[in-house]
Amino acid sequence: MNPILLQAGEPANITVGTAETSLWTLVAGENGGSLFIMIPLMIMSVIVVYIFVERYLAVKRSSKEEKDFMVKIKEYLKEGKIDSAKDLCARSENPAARMIEKGISRLGKSQEDIAVSIENTGRLEVMRLEQRLSFLATSAGVAPMLGFLGTTLGMVQVFIEMKSMRSLELSTISPGIMQAMITTVGGLIVGIMAYVAYNFLVARIESVVYKMENAAIDFMDLLNEPGK
Repeated sequence: MNPILLQAGEPANITVGTAETSLWTLVAGENGGSLFIMIPLMIMSVIVVYIFVERYLAVKRSSKEEKDFMVKIKEYLKEGKIDSAKDLCARSENPAARMIEKGISRLGKSQEDIAVSIENTGRLEVMRLEQRLSFLATSAGVAPMLGFLGTTLGMVQVFIEMKSMRSLELSTISPGIMQAMITTVGGLIVGIMAYVAYNFLVARIESVVYKMENAAIDFMDLLNEPGK
């Protein structure tokens, strides 16, 4: 047979080099250029998780309602046991109980004064529940922007390398592309985490506020009952 045909029929031996990419290379980039973006994102992610867990536990404690709380308060007030009513409020971790306690401490004054004191206490309790939520809201917007900054810088690096190249080489431009993609992914992950955590906690706090308002209304209705 024709040697040329024999050579054509033989399978070509093509060797493709594969390089394993470590996690550190993915995070830091080929030359560590992504670190100044990824380190703030990693720190931000840790703080976001900490704030979410801490606030979630605080809101969960505030959501617990003591069984027949307002019924007991009503009985104590009708029997003139003011100290017992205050003690019941003090033993509760519910912010509504602290509002009622403030209202009880104002008994004897006008109902307008009592209502104002309860309202002011309620505002302070809501502020305590919303502590550090602003960081979550800020992180939800800043983290993706940091990621996009890393993307822009990575692509600038790619174009700088391409400018001095006579031929396109993937090994030269891949570090900049990798830096661009990894920082984008990191920023979006942290931003999504912060956004979801913020909205989840806000919804839970709104539920607590609703219960606080109901407790305040029940207490004022109790004061307006005949014989009070």
